[in-house]
Amino acid sequence: MRTECSAEQFDFGMAEGRVVEAAFDAGLVTSDAGGLLLGAADRAIGLVERFAGCFRDHRRQDLVEHSVTTLVGQRVFGMALGYEDLNDHDELRHDPVLAVLAGKLSSKRETCAAVAGKSTLNRLELSREEPTRYHKIAYDEAAIEALPVTLFLEAQERPPEQIILDLDATDDPLHGHQEGRFFHGYYDCYCYLPLYVFCGRHLLLAKLRPSDIDASAGSVEAIERISRQIRARWPHVRILLRADSGFAREALMVWCDDNRVDYVFGLARNARLVAVIEQELAAAKAMAEKTGRPARRFKDFQWSTLGSWSRRRRVIAKAEWTQGEANPRFLVTTLKRNETGARALYEDIYCARGDMENRIKECQLDLYADRTSAATMRANQLRLWFASMAYVLICALRRIGLAKTAFADATCGTIRLKLLKIGALVRVSVRRIRFAMASACPAAEDWGRAAQHLARAATARASPN
Repeated sequence: MRTECSAEQFDFGMAEGRVVEAAFDAGLVTSDAGGLLLGAADRAIGLVERFAGCFRDHRRQDLVEHSVTTLVGQRVFGMALGYEDLNDHDELRHDPVLAVLAGKLSSKRETCAAVAGKSTLNRLELSREEPTRYHKIAYDEAAIEALPVTLFLEAQERPPEQIILDLDATDDPLHGHQEGRFFHGYYDCYCYLPLYVFCGRHLLLAKLRPSDIDASAGSVEAIERISRQIRARWPHVRILLRADSGFAREALMVWCDDNRVDYVFGLARNARLVAVIEQELAAAKAMAEKTGRPARRFKDFQWSTLGSWSRRRRVIAKAEWTQGEANPRFLVTTLKRNETGARALYEDIYCARGDMENRIKECQLDLYADRTSAATMRANQLRLWFASMAYVLICALRRIGLAKTAFADATCGTIRLKLLKIGALVRVSVRRIRFAMASACPAAEDWGRAAQHLARAATARASPN
């Protein structure tokens, strides 16, 4: 006789004469045991403690159950583990992994769990720069924005001779009536237009902006702050900015010219620019028709606009003929001819900026940086910062723990799937908390190596001398 399905027990038929049943009654079992690596990565770089230090807690401490550090860590760890919704935390607050990551296994009150539920975390996300009667946790925007750059600087063993900062704006689609909501013609949707700055895989800036602005809006202030912070630690480092034509604006280029910052920006084509490379386009067309394959020629020249530029600048042109039509592209740069030729500048330096698109996808798709459904831009910016810190944390796990494993170049989503989502039976005794993880986990060896590498990094950070 088949077992009748109920909310507590489920019937899955028969297997070799035995009834197959399932129920959520195993007790202390977690599906996120691999998340212990996130705690190890945090100890190696000190992210949560310093991120929490950017908040000011004006609550009555004798009435507080969950500290700001617990709340901030819970939100960051939760996003890294794949839980973007605050509603998830009403159940997750009972999860032993989050409790261990918080270093808080029980609460002072019988009615509370070790970590916070959705309502408490929601009040954190509604924090303001100044505390109010109903929002007693405030945050320091400048301190939060400086933290990713500090972590990037600390990640380098020695000052590099040159770093490349990639800038890009992207769409963050909106499906409600959030503050700052505008329709963007290029993306064909209502959205925000956040500004990102990366150095390789390192995230340096995630700034939420409305979409009724130029792509480069605020870039001068952002780069000025980031470069000042970098040069305070590395005074002789060469900084090269790289971005598409949306950032080839006079204000940004003049600032770079005046502050020893090099750049290579895409340059929007126009009739005057195309006329300069007529001969190169003709040569590329003839070669393409002869060989049946795309052909390209390069030209290097000095150029200025009719009125918007204050000086002549070096421009690189790619005259390409492909698929039966012209495909010209232009760059503007401060790099000298004797340093980098036109072809190498375009193909080896500028085109490499496309990898930044993968970093943005990791932030938005794997770490939910586009989960900006709160009513105000202030709250959505705070959500973006939480997602950004989750990205920074997983990047530290990848850089420190997984450098010599099969996951050295894995995306954040792959790392979560293969290394963090591991089932385990949790046994709690007087002396220890033991996570008995799935014996059949295919990534067990790499997981163990990562744990060892992160432990050594945490020890080195705790005793730098």
